[in-house]
Amino acid sequence: MATSQALDLAAEAGLQLVEVNPKANPPVCKIMDYGKFKYESAKRDREAKKNQKTFELKEVKFRPKTHGHDFDFKLRHIRRFLEDGDKVKLVVQFRGREVTHPETGRAILDRVCQGAADLSLVIQAAQMEGNRMNMVLAPKRDASKAPKSAPRAVPRPPPGKEGSAPAPNSEEPLDEYVEDIPDEDEDDDLEDDDDGDGVEASSEAAPVD
Repeated sequence: MATSQALDLAAEAGLQLVEVNPKANPPVCKIMDYGKFKYESAKRDREAKKNQKTFELKEVKFRPKTHGHDFDFKLRHIRRFLEDGDKVKLVVQFRGREVTHPETGRAILDRVCQGAADLSLVIQAAQMEGNRMNMVLAPKRDASKAPKSAPRAVPRPPPGKEGSAPAPNSEEPLDEYVEDIPDEDEDDDLEDDDDGDGVEASSEAAPVD
């Protein structure tokens, strides 16, 4: 159809002739209400931007002496970040003469990779930057879509014992209560972190006369 004929048809209908594909040969045009088209396009863009999830780069810091309860606590956070689809930057901070033993930091990062192997991929291997050792983990494609564990249903009491409390389940997961259990090594970690010169406090008791 000739361009002049298409313009006449658009004018008769009270609409506009809009070029929708200029790269085609010949170009593709459409008779439409251009103002309504622009409004609906802007509305679709706003909805897509509203529903789009932004991913962040989370950072979790360790020390060469991080172990026990503190390590497990941070590993749980790393797994949660990966399940949410975020990337995680692992940082091992060295102090004083600790930087002369980078293998201790690499051992920490290897333990983290083993603990999150089912959820993560290493996109940046461990490397030293000053007194810090960095590594970046990214979630696997299906990790963010994996269903999270559903809450365990409370078992019903047997007939005739509705008023009695249900028996405790020996298979109840204990991960939720780990944080409430005091860790014996936690005080040692605090003493090690405060000791910037690498001098450790003596744990030997003085002899009693």
